[in-house]
Amino acid sequence: MRLQNWFRIPVLILVLDLLHDRAIGQVTENRILQLTSGVWAAWGPWTSCSSSCGEGVTLRTRNCQRDNIAVACAGVQRQYKSCQPKLCPADSVPFRNIQCTLYNNKPIPGSSHQTYIWVPFYGGPIPCDLNCLAVGFNFYYSFGRVLDGTSCGPDSDGTCINGQCQTTGCDGILGSGMKNDSCGNCGGKNDSCVHIKDVYRLHYPSTEIFGYKNVTRIPAGAMHIKVVDQSRNILALMSLRTGYVINGNWAMSRSGVYKVAATEVHYSRATASHEILEASGPTDEDLYVLVLFQEQNPGIEYEYWLPKDSYYNIQRDSQTPQHPGDFALETLVRTPVSTHEGDIAEKEKKNDHFGNKTDCQKCMQFKGKSQRKKQYCQSDFVIRGKIWGKKTIGQETRYDVQIKHVYKNKFPLVHREYIWVSNKCDCPKLQDRKEYIMMPSKHVNYERTLNRILLTINSYVRPWSQREDYQMGRLNRLCRTTS
Repeated sequence: MRLQNWFRIPVLILVLDLLHDRAIGQVTENRILQLTSGVWAAWGPWTSCSSSCGEGVTLRTRNCQRDNIAVACAGVQRQYKSCQPKLCPADSVPFRNIQCTLYNNKPIPGSSHQTYIWVPFYGGPIPCDLNCLAVGFNFYYSFGRVLDGTSCGPDSDGTCINGQCQTTGCDGILGSGMKNDSCGNCGGKNDSCVHIKDVYRLHYPSTEIFGYKNVTRIPAGAMHIKVVDQSRNILALMSLRTGYVINGNWAMSRSGVYKVAATEVHYSRATASHEILEASGPTDEDLYVLVLFQEQNPGIEYEYWLPKDSYYNIQRDSQTPQHPGDFALETLVRTPVSTHEGDIAEKEKKNDHFGNKTDCQKCMQFKGKSQRKKQYCQSDFVIRGKIWGKKTIGQETRYDVQIKHVYKNKFPLVHREYIWVSNKCDCPKLQDRKEYIMMPSKHVNYERTLNRILLTINSYVRPWSQREDYQMGRLNRLCRTTS
């Protein structure tokens, strides 16, 4: 009987252990279920800004709804974001300085009774520690953490929260880590825009080198623009609204920041053979990249991001923005007006606004060799151009001209230019699709709001021919001899 009971005791212990383990397992399983069942309540309102002026922080919290105090909700309970009620006066004391001054004329804890005057010290290893330098002494002391909302440093964009330096995400929340994608969308996946990247490979031209060459048009709305050239050639940037912005009019610009098209363009020419144009965008107008050749072209790299809507609109109009060919941009820079529109404008020009006929007579023909030489020597431009369209604007006519050859130019030209005839009678008259020798001048008004190429009623204009071409070469030599 005793022996039998002796065997029963271990069996009973084993059964009890099994029951205990099963109970523990059930409790653990229930606890896991409870741990995963915590749910956050809605966020509370934001608190007032921690600073009355300058940069501060505001806070909001939320509660974890749970049945068991051991349950933890996934995520953060507090969120901070930067706030700036208004700018501080110029003579105001920075927030970190104020925190150091709280310990002025007080002994350091655990030291002698000597007191000090304290100012911020930014050389410590932890930016969100309140490191203060003793004025007149060669040491600093750390008084613990700075208060929430203190800047991480004079050259930092971060803000100290709970002793950690945190930057503001694109959603405005400190430490969220949210960033704008290349399309400018907060937390996006680059799926609402198109990445345009290409290389302009036009070789160094052997003839007709007269000025700036088009590289590409960067359409309005472009973001994250970057243009790189690694040669002695010179990049230039212009817009139709403001004209040349960088390296225009045969003048070199300094490295720096240039404001155009509602963005800042960072231009850098670190060496004679390394040049970069960069802009974050988005731009509010088209920008044009040009190059002034000095040597063979190793390839000009350019890239940008464009919203899909803008990209598809350009594609639909058969104007591919990333096409690198020299003439591909001519239709982008200057859109020709149809011959039909020109005919209508010509009919309208014969009458004034009241339907009365104007007193325009046949345009005067230019005569006289001496006058031709005088105009050649005094004109800003002598060019051979082909007419691709015309448009009446007010009492002026604007011609869309493809520059075929330049005999003389005091100012830079691109392959496609607008040339204006500033009279209601459209003299001299130029016919569509025909080529002419023209001697226009640059016109800048007193307010400097107009900068254009102008033909007057007395300007030399002749249809191009081999004979006229020969005469231009001869006049060029005569002008150099007499000047």
